Amino acid sequence: MAKRILITGGSGNVGKALSTSLLKKGYEVCHLSRSVGKNPDISTFIWNIDAGIIDERCMEGVDTIIHLAGAGIADSNWTDKRKAEIIKSRTDSIALVYSLLKRIPHTVKTVISASASGFYSNRGNELLTENSPPINDFMSNCCALWEQAVDMGNDLDLRIVKFRTGVVLDKDSGALQKIAQPIKLGVGAALGTGKQWISWIALSDVVKMYEFALEKENLQGVFNMSTPNPITNQQLTNAIAKQLRKPLWLPNVPAFALNLILGEMSLVVLGSTKMDVSKIKDAGFQFAYADIQQALKNIYG
Repeated sequence: MAKRILITGGSGNVGKALSTSLLKKGYEVCHLSRSVGKNPDISTFIWNIDAGIIDERCMEGVDTIIHLAGAGIADSNWTDKRKAEIIKSRTDSIALVYSLLKRIPHTVKTVISASASGFYSNRGNELLTENSPPINDFMSNCCALWEQAVDMGNDLDLRIVKFRTGVVLDKDSGALQKIAQPIKLGVGAALGTGKQWISWIALSDVVKMYEFALEKENLQGVFNMSTPNPITNQQLTNAIAKQLRKPLWLPNVPAFALNLILGEMSLVVLGSTKMDVSKIKDAGFQFAYADIQQALKNIYG
C-alpha cells in the first residue's frame, strides 16, 4: 500500500514540484491549505493558522508530514508586523499540526521540514556546517525559532528531518527568475561587491533530497540543502548570462543603493552564506546537478 504524504505549503513552487514527483512514484499526496486545490489527484484539507482551525481528517492514514508552509521571506519589506508574520507562518503552523496529533489517534511517523540557509545569515567566507551556530539577527532568529518549533515533534516520538535550504534555482520563480530578468533585457549586473557566497541548489535536487529523506527511514536531524559547489553572486550572474547568451556590461549594483531600496531586507541579496554539505553526502545522497553551468543548462534546456 502506498504511503500517504501530507504537505503543508504544497501550493508553493517546491510543494508543487515535490507533489508531482511523489504522485508519479505512486505515493498518495494530500495538502493542508487555506483554499481548495485544483489538482484532482491531491486531496486538500483546509486550515486557518491564525484562527487555530485545522481539518482533523487531514491525518487519516498519513505516514509522513512534509512541512513547507511559510510566508515569503522577500515578498515585502521587513516591517515589525511583517517579521512577526514570517515567523508565525512557520512556527504556528507546525504547532497547529502537533496540537492535532496530540489529541487524535494517528499513524504519522515522520516530519520532514524546510528550514533555510538564513539560519547562518551573513558569514563572509566561513564554511558553515550544521554545527555552526546562528547569529543574532532577524534571519538567524527566524530560522532558529522555526527549527525549535519543528523539534517539538520529538515529544511525539516522531522522526524529525530538517533541511536548511539554500537558494533554490527555478526559472519560473525565486532568485534565478529575478536575476535573469534584467540579464535578458541586456541590463544585468552583479549585486554589491559580487563576492558574497550563494549556496544554491537546483529545484530538481531539492525534490530529490526530500524524497531521499522520505525513503531513508534512519535519516534524522538537520542537514544543509545546497550543492557541494557554492558560488559567488558575480559567478552566478556570469553563469546565467553565459547560459542566456547575453552580455554583462553594467557595473555592479552598489550595496548602498540596495540598502536604500530594501532596508534591512537587503541582507537577502548582500549576505554571504557558504554551506558545507558533507553530512547529507555522507548519508548517501547524490546530486544530479552539482555544477552551476550543468544545472542552468538543464533548467533552461
